[in-house]
Amino acid sequence: MPILIITGQTAGGKEQLALAAAARLAGEIISADSMKVYRELDIGTAKPSAAQRRTVPHHLLDVADPGETFSTARWLRLAEQAIADVHARGRTAIVSGGTPLYLKALLEGMFEGPAADPAIRERLKGEAAARGTPALHERLAQVDPAAAARIHPNDLRRITRALEVWELTAAPISDLQKQWGTRRPRWRPLTVAVRRGRDDLTRRICRRVERMLDAGLVDEVRRLAARPGGLGRGPRQALGYAEVLGFLAGRLPQEEIAAAIVAHTRQFARRQLTWLSRFPDIVWLDAAPDAAPDAAPDALAARVVALWRDHVGCAEQT
Repeated sequence: MPILIITGQTAGGKEQLALAAAARLAGEIISADSMKVYRELDIGTAKPSAAQRRTVPHHLLDVADPGETFSTARWLRLAEQAIADVHARGRTAIVSGGTPLYLKALLEGMFEGPAADPAIRERLKGEAAARGTPALHERLAQVDPAAAARIHPNDLRRITRALEVWELTAAPISDLQKQWGTRRPRWRPLTVAVRRGRDDLTRRICRRVERMLDAGLVDEVRRLAARPGGLGRGPRQALGYAEVLGFLAGRLPQEEIAAAIVAHTRQFARRQLTWLSRFPDIVWLDAAPDAAPDAAPDALAARVVALWRDHVGCAEQT
């Protein structure tokens, strides 16, 4: 079953390209963004507008409460169902987003690790609170250097999970995850990624952050933080939301919010590029700098349409 995947770094223009491609290919968009799944996280996640959603059907937006935990496994189940539904209607399924773990799960299947152990997790969280998250990261580096190399020293959630798996199985999570190594036969993907020069991408990130703050990001975060149950772990760590929460807690001066979001977004964009570079058979589309930050260059859209028609044509011949 052929699917079109449009990805790339944050603020690179992948969503605009997906909209343009969907209009040309009678497509529907399945979001592969780990923060757009949450209701009410609108400004900071740059969700498509109501007008765009009316023009092109979107799936997997606003499917989770801001206070709950949303797993990759849950996204995968919903994405597979959405893709099947789109195909059943005779339309083109376009998976668009920049969460590499979602895309990896879609193409290669889910890593089935041991069930969570609340006692181990609470103990590890207590150790992190007492000694600092980097201390747990140092322990992970001793038992699973490969996992430690790709997990940030302050990423408590992933460090805790990796140590939990080690304690439960006596095997490194990096070894267990190698079962992801083969392409799932259910899909025949065409994966394209928008690529921009470093300076161009930085300008676009700065413009996006400025627009988000002007649109009321601080008020959005303040309102969400005050709701019953507050914000879950994922939204609290999201780009933009984490920095504004720091400001609201008195840890970050208001005049430094924008610079902090830009800096962290650039770091995330570099990690995205590293992840995406490992994807097999990816087609890179180099985008020239454009004046309009939300514009989808016609040349890129035409290129995607041509690639897709060749892809589908080859599928029909095999």
